[in-house]
Amino acid sequence: MPDPKPPRSEPAIRVVMMPRDTNGQGSIFGGVLLSYIDQAAFVEARRQACHEYVTVEINEVVFKEPVHVGDVVSFHAHATRIGRTSIRIHVDVDAQRGDQPDRVVAVTRADVVLVAVDSAGRPTPIQVH
Repeated sequence: MPDPKPPRSEPAIRVVMMPRDTNGQGSIFGGVLLSYIDQAAFVEARRQACHEYVTVEINEVVFKEPVHVGDVVSFHAHATRIGRTSIRIHVDVDAQRGDQPDRVVAVTRADVVLVAVDSAGRPTPIQVH
């Protein structure tokens, strides 16, 4: 099992939340945030080892703060484990409030497991360079 590359200081992705992503209460749909968590995990997995990946698990996600239109949401990701064909990525999510740019709140976090796959979609060994 190779050791993961050290975490980066900058987020894997950063997104401005838009009106199209809101629910009936005016906050961002949780599913939209889950999609970005999945994308951030993929970005970090590819940084660790360049393969195609499929997501097989996103662990419990608890939303501690709402996200609003205009918030800049950062998804910080780092690998915590690299197995033979799978990689576990931890993602921390925080929001910089659009109306208070100096205020950043922790929104949620998740652990995502991805499996490296070949062109036929079968698990393939991860080769870290």
